[in-house]
Amino acid sequence: MHRAPRAYRGLTWDHPRGYVALERAAQDARAQGLDLRWERQPLEGFESHPIEELAERYDLIVLDHPHIGDAVAADCLQPMESLFDPATLAAWRAQSIGRSFDSYFYAGAQWALPLDAATQVAVAREDRLDAGLPRDWAEVLALAHRQPVCLSLAGPHAALTLFSMAAAHGDAPAAVDPDRLFAGEGAVAAWTLLSELHALAFKGWRGLNPIRMLDAMAREPQAVYCPLVYGYVNYAVATEGREALRFGDVPAGPAAHGGAPGSTLGGTGLAVSRRATVDEDLCRHLAALMSPALQCDFIPFADGQPSARAAWADGRVNAAWNGFYAQTQATLEQAIVRPRHPGYIPFQTEAAALVRDALDDRLAPAPALAALQALYARCRPTASEV
Repeated sequence: MHRAPRAYRGLTWDHPRGYVALERAAQDARAQGLDLRWERQPLEGFESHPIEELAERYDLIVLDHPHIGDAVAADCLQPMESLFDPATLAAWRAQSIGRSFDSYFYAGAQWALPLDAATQVAVAREDRLDAGLPRDWAEVLALAHRQPVCLSLAGPHAALTLFSMAAAHGDAPAAVDPDRLFAGEGAVAAWTLLSELHALAFKGWRGLNPIRMLDAMAREPQAVYCPLVYGYVNYAVATEGREALRFGDVPAGPAAHGGAPGSTLGGTGLAVSRRATVDEDLCRHLAALMSPALQCDFIPFADGQPSARAAWADGRVNAAWNGFYAQTQATLEQAIVRPRHPGYIPFQTEAAALVRDALDDRLAPAPALAALQALYARCRPTASEV
């Protein structure tokens, strides 16, 4: 007797980078007997919706790495070690760019596969910029005195912008002590710089998420440069009514801190919920999505942004997307991973609102950073809760 295939429901986010490749691959898989249907949620849901609620309704979930702590605490995901052998996972780790694979490793297990890789990068309307892309933060500040510069501060991005600037100054969040958001003077320098840039910056797009900001930048002349915004390859080419944007590495930090770029990893992971009864067909499909063939030859040409390092260095891929990948690869390779403890997502939401208010009020570094630390301490789990 022929067994009907299991029906799987997946949830991704509502942007071509988030759904085109997944939906096309699922359509091809249905012809091979895998019944997988994808639904979509807005970017804001992807950034903040509780994973444990989604895991009750979906078998596959596209998520961001800071959700992992809450997901593990709720025991709502299946570890990838239960679905794939160690050699396969090791191969995917080796092929993945930067920390995109490791960002989903938490509490001794791998909780998602890095389908997509992204981080904050710099972006410009090169046709209107009066010089090349700024190489460091001093040049960003100088540009902001001459031409309109915008900052990505909507939603969680006010906090993420500060995190990246602090990392460029040698003070990445929770890098020295997991109980301290920032360790010292690097965050003070970053706050001082961010406050000065905020006072100069074009304010008209401050309520726009990264997708809407990039779209506005490509269509309108108000701002020529943003030093830190999550990169979307889709805006690197011109379309009707939209100019091509030039993407590049973020500004370097001070030489005293190694002159490294500061950027906070984004991208997406593909997780399997506890509700899913995983069969061989689904495992084969997930493995295909991670395969070098689909990562290099399919996903980049289906509006996706692959996690395989080979795709970011591929000449054909870069030719199709105006060099987006090669121009931002160095930043992605060095991007920092956010804290992933339970309670981090609510902290990130509240911290971003705190940063916006403090910038509007021209708050000095000491009280602003003290308020962030107090909020972080309230959101950190106690030892008994971990």
